[in-house]
Amino acid sequence: MRLRSASASDIAAIAALHVDSWRRNYRGALSDAFLDGPVEEDRVSLWSGRLAVPHDGASTTVAVGDDDALVGLVHTIFDVDERDGALLENLHVVHELKRSGIGTQLMAAAAAASLAHAPNLGIYLTVLEQNTPAQAFYEARGGTRVGAEPWYAPDGGTTTVFRYAWPDPALLL
Repeated sequence: MRLRSASASDIAAIAALHVDSWRRNYRGALSDAFLDGPVEEDRVSLWSGRLAVPHDGASTTVAVGDDDALVGLVHTIFDVDERDGALLENLHVVHELKRSGIGTQLMAAAAAASLAHAPNLGIYLTVLEQNTPAQAFYEARGGTRVGAEPWYAPDGGTTTVFRYAWPDPALLL
């Protein structure tokens, strides 16, 4: 497995991984009608907007296997929060490869990108209240739950997410 910067040629594979991850982990937080319907178009639109014209305010790193197939991704948006720093907005790993270290490597890539952009700021993410396996993963990597907030989901609903922060992203390297 190797890490590289995402490009527009990755849009379809990234969107497919994002959709699969949401369908497996977001049932109950997002409506079944959305997850079984327009989620694919929604995610292709999101990633097309992000990767068609990359900019310095964000970084998307993908993990690819020996066959160049996408096995994971992380998307980080810089300068989001004055207190917590960069937002690690998306972290997804192919379901069958979870617990293989890919997520940890992708988080390290996000931390490195964040430190290169703003060495004195932290990094944070939000995770669904119902996603206890992800919460355990983040806590095992030194994340501290610093609050709860609403997430205004793309299906029009609202659910609770927990915010996890790393004041020093170097802890993830």
